[in-house]
Amino acid sequence: MNRIERKFSELRRQNKKAFITFLTAGYPNLNTTKRLVLEFAKVGVDIVEIGIPFSDPLADGPIIQEASQSALKRKINIDDILRLVRALRKTTEIPICLMSYYNPIFCYGQQSFIKKASTFGVDGVIIPDFPPEEAHSFIGLANKFNLDTIFFLSPTSPIERIRLVSRISKGFIYYVSLIGVTGPRQRLALDLVSNISLIKRNTPKPVCVGFGVSHPEHVKEICKIADGVIVGSAIIKKIKENIGKTDLVKRVGHFVYSLKR
Repeated sequence: MNRIERKFSELRRQNKKAFITFLTAGYPNLNTTKRLVLEFAKVGVDIVEIGIPFSDPLADGPIIQEASQSALKRKINIDDILRLVRALRKTTEIPICLMSYYNPIFCYGQQSFIKKASTFGVDGVIIPDFPPEEAHSFIGLANKFNLDTIFFLSPTSPIERIRLVSRISKGFIYYVSLIGVTGPRQRLALDLVSNISLIKRNTPKPVCVGFGVSHPEHVKEICKIADGVIVGSAIIKKIKENIGKTDLVKRVGHFVYSLKR
């Protein structure tokens, strides 16, 4: 059992839901990313996803695309991000997932990536463009190093895919709440309740909802039906609004706390 699984076990005992946040590594710089993770841990975030910037992020909307491009201009790479996690592990035990498209991992070397990620303190990996049908070797190696592999379900997932992802996903199942890319939305999808209910009837694993979550009301509604909520673009947008301000970390932390609360 790693930090992610322990966290969900703890939350179940307390009858609470997971609040998960996303940050693009190196936006606006790595030091700020580090300080934000520590601030999020302080305000009660349960799990942090750290995104590895990529030039062609198929699932991401304009806000996260812009953050990725900014980080890439700073030449942020996998080794930088792994060293960041290693540094964070000196002061925090907050569960950390890396979110990456498969191309950077493939170029880095699948085995090297998994081994180093585990050694440096990463708890899980989320790869949006990696179909579970093609991930057998990755899953096997990740299991060997106690690294959770988290897979996606969406509003269009048939029952066969729901059962497959339920079987192989570790840590939690990531439910994409809408058809489209990431980005703040004013309303939650109308079919959210029925789709989450269907998934939960077919899995004992935690189901967490992301994409489009941007208001406290969204968090409240999702936590009535799911095991956790994931907020990404709204946080990146708040970072962008505060770049150049000396209290950026405090301002973003306050926003995250308002969602968590």
